[in-house]
Amino acid sequence: MRPKDEKTRGGTSGESAGTTGTPGAESGRREATKTRGRWPAFVEQAHARGEQVRRIQAEGERLRRRREKEQEEQEGAVQLATHDLPEPPMPTDHLPKPGLEADLKVRPEYRAPQYRGSDKLKGKVALVTGGDSGIGRAVSVLFAREGADVAIVYLDEDEDAEETRRAVEAEGRRCILIPGDVGESGFCNAAVDYTVQQLGRLDILVNNAAFQQTQLALEDITDEQLETTFRTNIFGYFFMARAALRHLKEGGVIINTTSVTADEGHRQLLDYSATKGAITTFTKSLAQNLLPRGIRVNGVAPGPVWTPLNPSDTEGEDLKNFGASVPMKRPAQPEEIAPAYVFFASPIDSSYITGDILAIYGGSPT
Repeated sequence: MRPKDEKTRGGTSGESAGTTGTPGAESGRREATKTRGRWPAFVEQAHARGEQVRRIQAEGERLRRRREKEQEEQEGAVQLATHDLPEPPMPTDHLPKPGLEADLKVRPEYRAPQYRGSDKLKGKVALVTGGDSGIGRAVSVLFAREGADVAIVYLDEDEDAEETRRAVEAEGRRCILIPGDVGESGFCNAAVDYTVQQLGRLDILVNNAAFQQTQLALEDITDEQLETTFRTNIFGYFFMARAALRHLKEGGVIINTTSVTADEGHRQLLDYSATKGAITTFTKSLAQNLLPRGIRVNGVAPGPVWTPLNPSDTEGEDLKNFGASVPMKRPAQPEEIAPAYVFFASPIDSSYITGDILAIYGGSPT
């Protein structure tokens, strides 16, 4: 008989024959033992993390509900100007087109009473299309406050244009009014020439005139509407810029008004949005083209702004809630947009800037 220790070594003690005592088997047993010893620590750690996660979630929910209640109690628009400005609900009175600023019950704010001029545009002459009301009026007033004489181009809104002239002259500067259609190249040539004849020179062109007509379906945009929108909003910019280049010298400036719709589009402004996209690209291309001649070209892209354009093209709930969708929960006022034009017009502020678009969207990301 074999000794008992021989039988054990032969593998009859519960281990598989041929594996007992091999280095791999021993290593596997050691690793299994180590893992079994370590796993309870992992489980304990996971339980602790789970408790922490639930505690964070509970505290987070408590803080969120508290903040929601605070925000509900703080309803209303964000007011960061030196004085409170109109906020929704806006008046729902629909204006007949093209819309007179004089007929608005809540008049757009354009005087910028806290803005102090510092001769940034002293001795310069600016031509502003669509300068009779809205953004154009506010720009004209601030240009005058900075020392510029101003030519106002407008369609036929004589009452609004006269108020703008009075406002410019109240700043101590000269102002001429030039009624006409920027969609006609002959008029644009004549308007620029008349400006130079009357005011002696031309340093700044602001293309700002616009036509807008909402439609719910593409099929409803007639050929006549399409052509009018493009003639006013983009042909007019080409025509005025081309005419101005006969007089703009090195240091001259062109500023084009584009729109948030160039970035985001608008389901009811198909033709208008298309022209604003064209203006943005035109601005960047023209900047490259004119830089060798020392002429800077930039654009301003406003979001919702309280001007006659919108009450004449919007009504009902859309007009009542105009501007409420942006983070500031209100439309801009023209006096809040106009300093951007001063910035681009002034070589003191923006001599190294051309081909840029300044977006003023009321807190919406660009």
